[in-house]
Amino acid sequence: MNPASVAAASPALPLSARRERALLFTLLAMGFTNIVDFMIMMPLAPYLMREWGISTAQFGVLVSAYAFAATASSLVMIAMADRFDRKRLILVVYAGLAIATVGCALAPSYATLLVARIVAGAFGGVQGSVAQAIIGDAIPDARRGRATALVMLSFSFSAVIGVPLGIYAAALFGWRAPFAFLALLCLPVFVAAQQLIPPMRGHVAASADRGILASYLEVIREPNHLWALAFIALISVSGMIVIPFIAPTRIANEGMSETSLALFYLVGGAMTLFTRPLFGRLSDRYHRADVFYWLALASIVPILLVTHPLGGSLWVQIPVSALFFIFVSGRFVPMTAITTAATVPAMRGRLMALSSAVMNLATGLAAIVGGAMMTTTADGRLVGYERVGYVGSLLALAAIVVAYRVRRVS
Repeated sequence: MNPASVAAASPALPLSARRERALLFTLLAMGFTNIVDFMIMMPLAPYLMREWGISTAQFGVLVSAYAFAATASSLVMIAMADRFDRKRLILVVYAGLAIATVGCALAPSYATLLVARIVAGAFGGVQGSVAQAIIGDAIPDARRGRATALVMLSFSFSAVIGVPLGIYAAALFGWRAPFAFLALLCLPVFVAAQQLIPPMRGHVAASADRGILASYLEVIREPNHLWALAFIALISVSGMIVIPFIAPTRIANEGMSETSLALFYLVGGAMTLFTRPLFGRLSDRYHRADVFYWLALASIVPILLVTHPLGGSLWVQIPVSALFFIFVSGRFVPMTAITTAATVPAMRGRLMALSSAVMNLATGLAAIVGGAMMTTTADGRLVGYERVGYVGSLLALAAIVVAYRVRRVS
C-alpha cells in the first residue's frame, strides 16, 4: 500500500457516543428491511412453487437472480464507492431497494417477479457494503467488532420478527403481502436515515484523482485483499448452498406446516439476539481468526443435522434451528470484522463493494449448485440434501484456513 493510503488510515470522523449509537441503530434498521427482502424468499418457496408450478431449480434462479444482479452492481460500485459521500450512496441504493420491493408485491408472473428480484438485487445487494464502509470509517477498530455485531442484529430481527410475520402475512393475505408491508416500512426508515447518518466525505480526496481502471487495479493488486475475498467467497458458499432449501425440505420432507416453519425461524433468530453481541465482544477481545475458527467448526454440526432427515417433531427441529442460526450466521460477525480491517479507509469502500460482489456471486452460484444437486420425487419429496450439507461443511473447513491469511491493516 502506498504512503498516501496508509496516511489515510485514521477514522474519517469522530462521533460522540450518542451520535455513534444513532448511526448504528439506523444502519441496523436499514439492514433489517434489506435482509427481510432477501430472506423472505426462502419460506415463500412453497407458495411460489405451488402457484406457478416451478421446480427447485427455478426457485434457485429467483434467489440467484438477486445475487447476480447484486454482483454486477457491486462491480460498478467499486469505481465510485470512495468517490462520493457515503451517506448519499446509501440513501440512493436504499430508495432503489424500496421501489424494487413494490415491484415484487405487484409482480403478476414468475417472469416479472424475476425482473423485480433483479432490480432488488442491484440496489439491495450493495447496501451492506456501503454500511460496512461507514462502520469502518466511523468506528475505531477497538470497538468495530461490537459495532458490526450490533448492525448485524438486523439478521436476527429479520429472523425473529420479519420472516415469521412475513410467513403469517403470506398465509393470511397471499405471498405478495410481505413485500407490500416491507415497502411501507422502508419509508420511515429512509426519513430517519436522512436525519441520522452524518455526511462522510473524508475519504473522497484520497480517491478523487484516480481513474476508474486504476481504482479497480489498486484494490486487486493488494494480496491481503485477495485473501479477504477468498475468505468471503468460501464462507458465503458454505452457508448459501444450504439455506435456500431449508424451508422447502422442512415442508416436503419433514412434514412441517407453514406456521410451524415460522416458529422454526422465530426461535432460531431469537437465539442470535443474544449470541451475536457475544460474538462481537469476543471478536474485539481475542484474535478474530481464532473466534472464527471455533464458530466455523461448531457450524458444521447444524449444517449436517439440517440437511439430514430429522422427522417433523418440533422438539427436534427447533433445537437444530437454534444451533443453525447461532453458529452458521454467527460466523459472519468475525468474518465481517476481519475483512473490514483488511484495508485502509481510502480503499475501504472499494474493497467492501468488491467483497459484496464476491459474496453475492458466491451466493448466486451456491443457490444454483444446491438446487442442481437435489431432485424432486413423484410424491414431492426433495432428495440429495445430504450431499449439499457435506459440501457446505467442507467449505467451512477451507474458510478456516484462509481466515488466518488475512492481515489486519486498520
